[in-house]
Amino acid sequence: MDRSTMLEKARLLVENIDELPTIPAVATRILTLLDQPEVEIEEVAELMLADQVMAARVLKLINSPVYRPSHEISSLKRALIHLGLRHIREVVLTTSLIKIFGEDTGALRVNAFWEHSFGVGMVSKIIAQKLGYPDLDKAYISGIVHDLGEVFLGNYLPDEFRRLQQSIQGTNVGMREAEARLLGTTHSEIGLCLARKWNFPDAYCEVMACHHNPSEAKNDRVLCAIVNLADLFWSVRGPGYSGWVCFNLADEPAWNILSYMSNKLEDLDEERFRYQLDDAVQSVEELVASIFQH
Repeated sequence: MDRSTMLEKARLLVENIDELPTIPAVATRILTLLDQPEVEIEEVAELMLADQVMAARVLKLINSPVYRPSHEISSLKRALIHLGLRHIREVVLTTSLIKIFGEDTGALRVNAFWEHSFGVGMVSKIIAQKLGYPDLDKAYISGIVHDLGEVFLGNYLPDEFRRLQQSIQGTNVGMREAEARLLGTTHSEIGLCLARKWNFPDAYCEVMACHHNPSEAKNDRVLCAIVNLADLFWSVRGPGYSGWVCFNLADEPAWNILSYMSNKLEDLDEERFRYQLDDAVQSVEELVASIFQH
């Protein structure tokens, strides 16, 4: 099935959801404020305090292993200063997505989904750092949002999502292959449609569309390859929710893309790197557990 047909099927699926959530109003106002040429941290903090759930989750994120502050930050203003204006947008976007897709549906275990998302985000940041990629936070956010099409399926097509999960149990068939066969589209195309509907930056739209096929990326093939590898590494080591994963690094197109772009990955000890992720698994599980505490 060609990509344009799958994209049109995804567009129809997204458009047919009457109650598709939007980015929360407070987040939208903050993002608009951040687009202004001169903005003060105090203004952002004041807006954010209007949404206490968002403010609390921002503090949890800032104090997580992702940002690794030298000491615990308890003040929202200090947290925003620690982030810097350039990165507040990314944290606001993350916490908004958690608010939208933060409930178990029975089809998709929300904790498992966010553990995977944050895990891929963290590994993307590590790979980007090893590679010398210029924007580590973009790599981190790209890792977090890459699979939003899956959470759409779990929330709005729960019966179909359960059938997909059942169809790959005990097989070596991947979730994306099963989606294409049973739905006529995949979470990659659905994620792209969601990203466009929410006016995500182009870089994140492309990652959501091409994280399984980074060679198809037009704008930032390196970023898509980073997320692709992070997804593979985390799916082997981290908690899974989308089926069987096994890979040989040297055979992966993403590895070839990154190796061609830079020789900095030549010294990567793959086995050691895989085992280093064990500690990250526990950190991510603790982070997600704390975020969803009521």
